[in-house]
Amino acid sequence: MGMPIAIDVRDAHAGAAMLDRAFAFLRTVDATFSTFRADSEISRLNRGELRLRDARPVVREVLARCEHLRRVTGGYFDAGAPAPGAVDPTGLVKGWAVDGVAALLEREGARRYCIDAGGDVRVRGGGAAPDTRWRVGIRHPHRHDRVAAVLEADDLAVATSGAYERGEHIVDPHTGRPPVGVLSVTVAGPDLATADACATAAFAMGERGPRWTARLRGYHAMTVLVGDRVLCTPGFVDLCAGATAGESADAPLESGRPTGPERPAGPSPGLRDPAGRCPARR
Repeated sequence: MGMPIAIDVRDAHAGAAMLDRAFAFLRTVDATFSTFRADSEISRLNRGELRLRDARPVVREVLARCEHLRRVTGGYFDAGAPAPGAVDPTGLVKGWAVDGVAALLEREGARRYCIDAGGDVRVRGGGAAPDTRWRVGIRHPHRHDRVAAVLEADDLAVATSGAYERGEHIVDPHTGRPPVGVLSVTVAGPDLATADACATAAFAMGERGPRWTARLRGYHAMTVLVGDRVLCTPGFVDLCAGATAGESADAPLESGRPTGPERPAGPSPGLRDPAGRCPARR
């Protein structure tokens, strides 16, 4: 997948065979969906060598989910945006693959694990000590020695989109240009594929993203804007260990109308270093 993927399973019965099966699944996903491999089904679809109806069911399932997300995000998540007549489901596949690994681990009895795919994280259970939960650090958008927030959870998916790792690779599909005014968007919730797609869409929206993430149900968001302004949905603040992301910025919206005033989190309340913790460390 062109990124480091780490799997940390803390159950006593876990062994190398379980991890081998997990990474074998990830290699199969890469062979099927990679846009960099000429023999993948996505590359063959884009060259016209394979019809969608003849593709594997899992390919049709993922592309149908991409189309659904395109509609619900108003076109800001668009697997067809990179090139006319082609599809690139990369923005969904990474999270979808991690969700698949989580399902595989749980079928084999794992209940305490952390999966980290290039900074997007899926955790369940706790760490080595009894009654502990995972602590997930959100990377600071421009200070590599700090984190923007630390979340504490025992069953959560966390995805962050920004331009600080791969440059301006996310664009507004409506304009073809990178968004302005936003540094990073983090979305947390039960499903990493959805969280990742929502983070990508909200980042592409630029300064309008926080108003959209405030309407999400079951998912919580933090947006870091230019000037290190931090806007959080109330649920995201609740997830923060020691309230490291500052105050709530947006009340939930019903039918597109705010139920309360927008309250900025302040200049940078969440951009301090909470003990220098690293992502996905307990």
